[in-house]
Amino acid sequence: MDITSILIWLALGAVAGFIAGQIMKGRGFGIVGNIIVGILGSFLGGWLAGVLGIGAAQTGGFNVASILTAVGGAVVLLFVAGLIKKS
Repeated sequence: MDITSILIWLALGAVAGFIAGQIMKGRGFGIVGNIIVGILGSFLGGWLAGVLGIGAAQTGGFNVASILTAVGGAVVLLFVAGLIKKS
């Protein structure tokens, strides 16, 4: 993986974190925390898509499938992190 792909993933994760924070109102960690969770969530979303066999969710590109995958992973991660935060 080259530096450009890593930077795209980071940018995509930041966007996904922001969107996931808007979707999961009340379960977030503020704008910066949501962006960090979004970056981690984009990796989680890519992994989950691979496990589930969703071939269209390619990471490394800035397209609709990648954004949806990253947002999905970020929402899942925000949900789990919110559960942990409550306990």
